Amino acid sequence: MKYKLKIIAIILTFFAGNLLATELTIPGHLDNTQQQIMPKRGWDKSKVLDVFGEPAQRIPAVGIPAISEWDFGSFRVYFEDDIVLHSLDLNSLIMPSN
Repeated sequence: MKYKLKIIAIILTFFAGNLLATELTIPGHLDNTQQQIMPKRGWDKSKVLDVFGEPAQRIPAVGIPAISEWDFGSFRVYFEDDIVLHSLDLNSLIMPSN
């Protein structure tokens, strides 16, 4: 009987960490259960304009290859030439404090 209790105690010790696990958070982001619809990687600028309309601000391209940025208020879209590289949800982003 004591042998069985020791085995059960050992097994529970190994699994206790999983029972007490906490939620994983990513530094720099809020938990946003409602995902915003944003342009997908690979879309061209004309498709972004068709789906989302005119951006609030167009930031000119810099560098080689040319990287430009469109600001839609709640999200930003980054382009390489005319193709979407990345869309950033500004509602779930936590800016670093000084």
